Amino acid sequence: MATDYLQKILTARVYDVAVESPLEYAPTLSERMDNQIYFKREDIQSVFSFKLRGAYNKMAHLSPAQLKRGVICASAGNHAQGVALAAARLGCRAVIVMPTTTPPVKIEAVKARGGEVVLFGDSYTDAYNHAITLEKKHKLTFVHPFDDPDVIAGQGTIGMEILRQHQGPIHAIFAAIGGGGLISGVAAYVKAVRPDIKIIGVQSTDSDAMARSLKAGRRITLPDVGLFCDGTAVKLVGEETFRLAKMYVDEIITVDTDAVCAALKDVFTDTRSILEPSGALAVAGAKEYIERSQGSKKPIRGETLVTIACGANMNFDRLRFVAERAEVGEAREAVFAVTIPEERGSFKRFCEQVGPRNVTEFVYRISDSREAHVFVGVQISNRDEPGKILKNFQKHGFRALDLTHDELAKLHIRHLVGGKSPLAHDELLYRFEFPERPGALMRFLDSMAPNWNISLFHYRNQGGDVGRILVGLQVPKKEMKAFREFLSTLGYRHWDESDNPAYKLFL
Repeated sequence: MATDYLQKILTARVYDVAVESPLEYAPTLSERMDNQIYFKREDIQSVFSFKLRGAYNKMAHLSPAQLKRGVICASAGNHAQGVALAAARLGCRAVIVMPTTTPPVKIEAVKARGGEVVLFGDSYTDAYNHAITLEKKHKLTFVHPFDDPDVIAGQGTIGMEILRQHQGPIHAIFAAIGGGGLISGVAAYVKAVRPDIKIIGVQSTDSDAMARSLKAGRRITLPDVGLFCDGTAVKLVGEETFRLAKMYVDEIITVDTDAVCAALKDVFTDTRSILEPSGALAVAGAKEYIERSQGSKKPIRGETLVTIACGANMNFDRLRFVAERAEVGEAREAVFAVTIPEERGSFKRFCEQVGPRNVTEFVYRISDSREAHVFVGVQISNRDEPGKILKNFQKHGFRALDLTHDELAKLHIRHLVGGKSPLAHDELLYRFEFPERPGALMRFLDSMAPNWNISLFHYRNQGGDVGRILVGLQVPKKEMKAFREFLSTLGYRHWDESDNPAYKLFL
């Protein structure tokens, strides 16, 4: 099987549209992580991602009759641009079906390359099903974003380039996984030529279909996926990519949003380039791989690690969110809730315990005649420091909570500290995520029962493809059944935060 793909990759037609991207050493990150870390810069391709390799290789192998009829694909981003560019180069028609939730910047990028955009449905699945219908109706050829041998072979040329560019020892190559096309192609080539090199996949914790599938021994369909790393937000991996991953992928690492944001900052520090979240997954995974080895008998030190920087189609407005979360992801900020006695001198005594550390955020709210609550963020130097700071607060008589990894605190409470009204009886607190598009908030509000009063509402546009809201709803106990039905039919990801201690302290 590896031999078949080796030949496909060696003969792949990608360089009509793709460049051999550089393998760039990351000096700052390498020094900090005590290993030699390289970025394979697929973000510098003309469509700012690796996707044009597989799309063009697939289309270059089509017959003249197929090219004359045209091609179709379903995509919300990078694959769409790759297909549009390939079609322009090959002189054929390209129909791109995109969800209606696709940001305008991505739609315009596809149109600028000559693609015919059809907007359909709220999700990739909706767009995919409609594309299949149009494929049959107009006798077009479907170009799959990942589950196709020619697409996989096109992506595999990245592995071929890495081994040509760095002929010395390589401990591991890290690649982001969505549907699995990139890692399948790279792994098929590398394992055929240098089987000693580890192939490690990286997924976000809320879009880990491949990790779950490999663990289960069969393809698992996720009920929903996170949208921050939208380029890899795939509910079901491909049949062929799953088969290849089972054969060749050594390990899969999952990382959270904060770790991805920190990796984006790391890449910027070394290259002054800005990747998209999925483009930085491999870097985040390499860091996690190194860090978790430090407590073992064989810590990873002095090794060569290659990370594939696979995309840079970033919405500029999203950088506000990235900058805010990067500090936590890199263990540079810790966030605490501290209760102090409402008495003369206690506020100063608390500040003395913060000490000379740089304060990133400080919000004070009186609670009653006996005590007050402080929401404080401080800069830290390592992952162990928050625990030490917490113990120091407690040692000096202050009740304290470490909120560093509390999503409610990081997303909403730091912007909301205020106190609870006596009118907010029967209040439930929920976080919701929804695709960022016109009308999404109204859909949420329209679906609620008219007698459920909104007692709290917080929304902050982060410039991304996903909106995040915090809602306080006054739901009488006798209506809880109807409320649960509302949640199940709404279709948005949601989390019950009614028992979150930060909520009870500050809201």
